[in-house]
This record gives sequence, C-alpha cells and structure tokens, in this order.
Amino acid sequence: MALVSFIDFGNEPAYTVEELRRIYSGDQSNWPAPHLDPEAREGFRDIGKLGKMEYPADNPYSKEKELLGKTLFFDPRLSLSGQIACATCHDPELSWGDGRRVSYGHDRQTGKRNAMTIINTGYYHTFFWDGRSPSLEDQAQFPVQDKVEMAQSLKAMVKNIKAIKGYKPKFKEAFGSDEVTLEKIQKAIATFERSIVSNSSRFDSFVSGNPKAMTDMEIKGLHLFRTKARCINCHNTPLFSDNKFHNDGQALYGSKMEDFGRYHLTGKQEDIGAFKTPSLRETALTGPWMHNGNFPSLKDVIEFYNLGNPSPIQRHVTVDETKRPIPSPLLRKLNLTLEERQQLEAFLGAISTRTQRMAPPELPQ
Repeated sequence: MALVSFIDFGNEPAYTVEELRRIYSGDQSNWPAPHLDPEAREGFRDIGKLGKMEYPADNPYSKEKELLGKTLFFDPRLSLSGQIACATCHDPELSWGDGRRVSYGHDRQTGKRNAMTIINTGYYHTFFWDGRSPSLEDQAQFPVQDKVEMAQSLKAMVKNIKAIKGYKPKFKEAFGSDEVTLEKIQKAIATFERSIVSNSSRFDSFVSGNPKAMTDMEIKGLHLFRTKARCINCHNTPLFSDNKFHNDGQALYGSKMEDFGRYHLTGKQEDIGAFKTPSLRETALTGPWMHNGNFPSLKDVIEFYNLGNPSPIQRHVTVDETKRPIPSPLLRKLNLTLEERQQLEAFLGAISTRTQRMAPPELPQ
C-alpha cells in the first residue's frame, strides 16, 4: 500500500513521464505519497484493481438467482403503468444509466436526482445519493413505491408477479420453492445487480505491471489525480469512491433546484448538501454528472473542482443560518493549468471501459 503522508507537498520532487510510468506500473508501495488532508485519512485505501465481488451470507450467489433477478430487472410489470422497468432508467446500452439529467418516471414525471449507473454498485456500503438504504436488497423496494418512479405498492407488485405463471419455475430454480415473496424479489434483483461490474480497464492493466497500457497523458493525469488535483481525498479505494458523503457545493440553496441531500435523513447541518461519493470507474461513459445531472461534460466537472467548488446562494434569499450549507473542508482552488486539466480528463478515460451490451431477457407469461 502506498504511504499516506500529511507533509507539505510544496517541495515534492518533479518526475519525468518515464519515471512515472516505471513507478506506477510497479510495486504500489513505491508510489509517491498521495496528497491527503487529515479529514480523508480514516478508512483510506489507495486506488488499484477491484477485488472480487462479495455476496452477503443471507443472499449467496447462484446463477439461477441472477437470471431471475435479471428478468425482474427488465420487467415493466413491476410498475403501476406496466411500462417502467428498472432497466428503463438503468439501460445497459447507456452504461446502466439513462443519459438524462434526471429520469422520466410514472406519468412522465421527473425526479430531482440523476439516475446513478449500477455498474459496480455492489461495492457500495449504502445506496442512493443520500445513502438512505443500507443494502442492495433494501434498495430494490424504493423505486417501486416511489410515486414519481414506478408508483406501485409493494403488495400489488408481488401480486402481479404471482399472477404470472411463467415466473413460478424461475422462483423454484432460484429459491427451491415457487412461492413468490417480496424478500425473494429483492434478493434476486440485488444478486443480478451485483453481477454488473467493470471489465478490466487500461488502468488496471497498467498497475498490474503492463507499462504500455496507458499513454503519457493518462499517466500524468494519474499522478495529478493522487497529488495536485487532490481527487484522491474522496475518490480513493479500488472503487474510486470513499463510500462517504461530502458537500461539494451543489446544495443550490434558495434555487428551484435546491437539494439538501443527506440532511433529509439525519437533520444535521453538516449534512446539508452532502451526497455520496460516486465511483469514477466508467465515469467517461456515465454522464451527465453530479447528483442533479447539471454537468454535461467531464470538462465542466473538472473545472468546477478546479475553481474550488463555489457554492452560490441566491441573492434574493434570506439565509437561515441553521440551514446554511457547510462546504467540505476538502474543497479548495486547485490552480490546474489547461494542460493539467486535459491530462486529468485523459486519466478518467483510462479507468473507463466499453459499454456492456446485454440483450433483454424474454419475459415470462
């Protein structure tokens, strides 16, 4: 593991790209120390290859359960209208998102938050942008009940699936009984979602010892990511997410798009505008970006962080000091040059792979 340091990095040695190529494609213990703030130290793990997906003891993996979950994931009959499936907002041909700022739901309603890709979602500790759900199994029930999304009661959803005779043998194969229950539906969908993981990226190949897997631009971007650009403070671990919540200046206090994020769960002022750190794996494919989908390009995202995440409050708004967003102490101006911003964007491409195509299953009748 690379050393974690809190020293002043002003005198950090300059590296040639050849030196960076040799260092980063070799033993990770020899990597330059990341530029970390004390706030980022707890739970820190450096970036690297993803480990094998782990399945919970009460919902172990089986191929039959994954296939059932896949079928349910693509089945619009889980919704009130019979038109909206999980795959409507998490389309495999759109990198398991929907490419929209925010998604359409029941009766063409739109929500307030961007549909996060489900690629690698099994590596998260909590789910949704605000972390309201503690497991993938628990998460599976929320979109069904949401009046803006699928608008269906859980009881009615289970009844609808029970009425489809073709599902009985699938439940039998997955669970040993053809009884349809909410718990089984949740477990099957969660099992399928855990199967959606990134292919090995050029970054993975590079840090595994292939020095030719990344370009000079990408290697410089990797070094910036861990040092001057300070991305590593939040986007650490092999998932490229610390699984924590931060206010990065997007509460938009006083505007029509105001969203207090995790505060709605905790009621704590420090959680106003705090959202879960998304994984950056596949990020070149999963725009638009941020919880509100307000950033149409990665250039916009990088520039936003480069400017220190300004968090404007509408001038006409009288600020309630108990509701004033408290920006993360990790935020600061980065003073990245245009070339450095381009290098950073190039690196984000190196941790992205091809869009995974998946044919929808034949739905049981």
